[in-house]
Amino acid sequence: MNIIFKKDTWQEIYYSLRNNKLRTFLTMIGVGWGMFLYVSLLGAAKGMENGFDKLFSGFATNSIFLWAQKTSIPYEGFPKGREVHLNLSDMEMLKRKIIDVDYISPQNARGSFTGTPGESVSRNGKSATYSLTGDYAVGNKISEKKLIYGRYLNDADVSGNKNVVVIGEEIYKNLFDSKKKENPIGQSINIKGIFFNVIGVFRVKKGGGFENDQTAFIPLSTYTKMYNAGEQIDLFAIVSKPNANVNGVEEEVKQVLKAKNKISPEDTNAFGSFNLGKEFKKLTGFLTGMQLLTIIVGTLTILAGVIAISNILLITVKERTKEIGIRRALGAKPAEVRNQILLESVVITLSSGLLGFMFGIFVLMILNMATQGQDSFPFYNPTVNYGNVFAAMAVMVILGLIIGMIPAQRAVKIRPIEALRTE
Repeated sequence: MNIIFKKDTWQEIYYSLRNNKLRTFLTMIGVGWGMFLYVSLLGAAKGMENGFDKLFSGFATNSIFLWAQKTSIPYEGFPKGREVHLNLSDMEMLKRKIIDVDYISPQNARGSFTGTPGESVSRNGKSATYSLTGDYAVGNKISEKKLIYGRYLNDADVSGNKNVVVIGEEIYKNLFDSKKKENPIGQSINIKGIFFNVIGVFRVKKGGGFENDQTAFIPLSTYTKMYNAGEQIDLFAIVSKPNANVNGVEEEVKQVLKAKNKISPEDTNAFGSFNLGKEFKKLTGFLTGMQLLTIIVGTLTILAGVIAISNILLITVKERTKEIGIRRALGAKPAEVRNQILLESVVITLSSGLLGFMFGIFVLMILNMATQGQDSFPFYNPTVNYGNVFAAMAVMVILGLIIGMIPAQRAVKIRPIEALRTE
C-alpha cells in the first residue's frame, strides 16, 4: 500500500486530527480505556496468581489431611459413637491398595488445634508451654519449613529414636539470646523433663502455613515413646500423585479405612479430612475466571471504542465532503480515498491502544512497588503476557480496518460533482 509511505498522507492525517483535537481526544479515550483495563486487570489477576503461588510455595497442594473421629452409624454389631483410630500399619496398607497415593506422613501432636494441652519447654530458667509435634522427615515435603538455623528431621533421626528437636522462631527468641544472634544448634532444651538437642530453627510465613512459630518438632518415634502412644497416629498427611484426582484419592482412602475398621461405607463422620488439593483447585479456578472476565471486559470496551472511532470518522467524512470531491475531481482514485480513511482509523485506534497499554504498565509498576515485601498479602510481581497484548493490538487494528470500512465506503460513494456543490 504505497499510500502509507507518502508524506502527504501523514500530513493530511495530522491536520485532520489537529483540527478536531477535542473530538479526537475523546474518541481515543474509549479505546485507550479498554486497553488500560485489559492490561491492568490481566496484570493484577496474574499478580494474585503469583501471590498465591508464593504463599503456597513449599506446600504439597495435592495433599489431604485425614484424622479419625467417631462412628455415626451402627454397623456389623458395632454401635454408633465408637471411637476410631489411625495406626502406623494403615500407612503401608493405603500405599499398597491405592496406586494414586504418592507418599504419606504420619503425625502426632499436642497443643495447637489438637484440643490437648501443649508441653512445657525450658532452658536456663526460662520456661513456657508450646505445641509439640512428632513427625517424619517426609513431613517437610508436605509443608516445607523455612529454616533460619540448621536442618529439619531426617530418616536417621526417626529410625534412631533420637532426642533432637526443630523449634519455631518464637521458641528460639524466648529461650535463646536472639538479639545477639546466639547459635542454638547443638544446644539443649528440656521438653517434659527430657533433654533434646536443637538441630534447627524455622520461621513461618506471615499469613500462611499450617504450623506456627510456637511449635517444636521431634521424631515421631521419640514422641511415641514419650507418650506411650504405641501404633496410634493422630493425623495422616496424604499426598496424591501429580496427575491423580485428589477428590477420588480422598474417597478411596476413607473407604479402605472404613473396610479395615468395620465401619459403614455410608458413615461420613468416622473420618474427618481437609482436602487442600480441592481448595487449591477452587482458588486456581477463581483466578482463571478472573483472567477470562478481564479479557472479555477489555475486549468489549475496546470494541465499543473502535465503534466510536467509526462514528467520528463518519462525521469527519461528511465535514470533508468538499475536500474529497476536489481530490476526486483532480484524479484521486476511489482506492486512495478509501485507504486514506482506513489509515486514519488505524492510526487513531493504534495510538489509543498504545497509550492505554503504557498507562496500564505504569499502574502495574506502582502496584508492584506498593506490595513488595508484603508477604501476608497474596499479590506478587503483576505482569502481563506480551503475546496476549500483541494479540489484543492485532485485534484492535483488524477491528479498526473493518469498522473503518463504513466511513471509507461512504467517502468513496461521494460523487465529485455533488461534493463540489456542497456548501
